[in-house]
Amino acid sequence: MKAFRKILSAAFVVAFLSTMAALPPRLLAQTWSVQVQKVDPGDVNIEPAFRAAIYENLLVELAKTKQFKQVFRGGDRNATGPDVLTLKTTVRKYTPGSETRRAVTTVSGATKLEVQSQLFTREGKVVLERVVDGNVRFFGGNLRATHNLARNVAEALKKSDLPAPTLAVREQK
Repeated sequence: MKAFRKILSAAFVVAFLSTMAALPPRLLAQTWSVQVQKVDPGDVNIEPAFRAAIYENLLVELAKTKQFKQVFRGGDRNATGPDVLTLKTTVRKYTPGSETRRAVTTVSGATKLEVQSQLFTREGKVVLERVVDGNVRFFGGNLRATHNLARNVAEALKKSDLPAPTLAVREQK
């Protein structure tokens, strides 16, 4: 009887993992939650308002994609368990723009941002790393670049293939 239970258990595990591997990436990612950490300025001189705007826009844009079960703020005590990824964003480049110059000419005044986004498991394993940019070239306020950047980060995550939480945890052992 014990041998039968072991065989049945092994068959269930194989069937479950096969099912998880066959899921489309969008459904597979929905088994993860994500905790968004505060934006790291890196070696770039960027105003705190821009860092805060990037962070807040990331929370909004990631929630809009419905890609993750839940989107948590950094430090949220509810963000526990092996199925929570951590998103770390580091500013690589920042070019402040001018709304006035954009209004006068189409060749100058753009606000440009470039960040490195990384998704980590609880154990610290990087499951995804992307460099993403955002800018505002023609119309809109300077902070519009932070919205465009957050939307681009969310799109990059949406298009990526994330491993199943059970597979990612097993690889760590």
